Amino acid sequence: MTRHMSHQEVEETVRVSMEERIREGMKALLEQILEEEMSQHLGAHRRERTLERRGERNGHYQRDLITPVGKIEQLHVPRDREGEFLTEVFDRYQRMTGNVEEAVLEMYLQGVSTRKVAAITERLSHVTVGKDTVSRLTERLEAELAPWRTRRLSLAYPYLYLDAVYLKVNWGGYVGDLAVLVAIGVNADGYREVLAVEGAGGERVEGYRNLVKGLLERGLSGVELVISDDHDSIKTAVRTELPRVAWQRCTVHFMRNILAHIPAEDKLVVAADLKVIFTATRDETARRLAQEWLERYAKRFPKAAAVLQRGLDDALTFIRFPSAHQRLLRSTNGLERLFEEVRRRTNVIRVFPGETSAVNLATAVMLRVTEDWGARKYLDMAPLHALRANPQE
Repeated sequence: MTRHMSHQEVEETVRVSMEERIREGMKALLEQILEEEMSQHLGAHRRERTLERRGERNGHYQRDLITPVGKIEQLHVPRDREGEFLTEVFDRYQRMTGNVEEAVLEMYLQGVSTRKVAAITERLSHVTVGKDTVSRLTERLEAELAPWRTRRLSLAYPYLYLDAVYLKVNWGGYVGDLAVLVAIGVNADGYREVLAVEGAGGERVEGYRNLVKGLLERGLSGVELVISDDHDSIKTAVRTELPRVAWQRCTVHFMRNILAHIPAEDKLVVAADLKVIFTATRDETARRLAQEWLERYAKRFPKAAAVLQRGLDDALTFIRFPSAHQRLLRSTNGLERLFEEVRRRTNVIRVFPGETSAVNLATAVMLRVTEDWGARKYLDMAPLHALRANPQE
């Protein structure tokens, strides 16, 4: 039995047929324009012999072109024997294509899913977003990000935060994690900045050492405190590249490490008693509270007590700095909030086709999210300047 098409199917068939005919007509018109441009370039039409002739045709090559009516495939482009012919047609449509790609990139940076991006671009520009879209778009960012990545750091940065966010990447045969290493600085004027974003196969020592070395080569100076998780590669990089700089172990991660050894039914009470240690603003107070915690819980939870004793000194480094700064120096929570936004906007891609695309897009997202950092101070640095001027007070 013959199946009759629905009204919607008939309309869709007619629409597709019309679009195909329009693209065929556009292709014929463009090829005619290209031939006319070649004639003007040579000073003669095909097979025409004139005294003004400046060269010879040398066949054609094929290329695709994205236009307002969609993608025109296998466009025949004439070429001359000397290879000097340049057409204005491609420049004109490249600007149009660039506008489309800018819009697509903007959608990615806003966290619009790949499927929605494809649907929107196909509807508006009749251009289908293929598998290589992410790679192509993020390659466009290379030139834009290069000046930022190599810019000189002219101010001092007393506080430096180091951490990593993980993204899924296709490593050419399997899908694995890519550690995107991030450095955030608080400068001498009290403003936060994203200083560097780099990819590494894992949070290896070499990755963080290269990150810090790159910052130093760009002029990083005045660092007094590095804040990070208890990661051996970070600590080694700091000891090696910033040997006279203090290190603060993130207290949020530290408390999680301790509470990992506490039964679920006791966690809330134990966590509350633990938290007060790290809200103290004086060293003697914090250590007294830590000792009281140990006396209360060490026998019941010896592993948790051992973790606290081993890491307490590194977790209390922040107390050496002004009390007005301590809340923002004792953890990497600021980076965690930034990373949450990066994940939200990059999860739409799920798996990046390569390291370059992952790092470029993550960097662009971070710079977008932190655009307003320069509009408001993160810290009033006067207390730190006063402390350094009168270290005994």
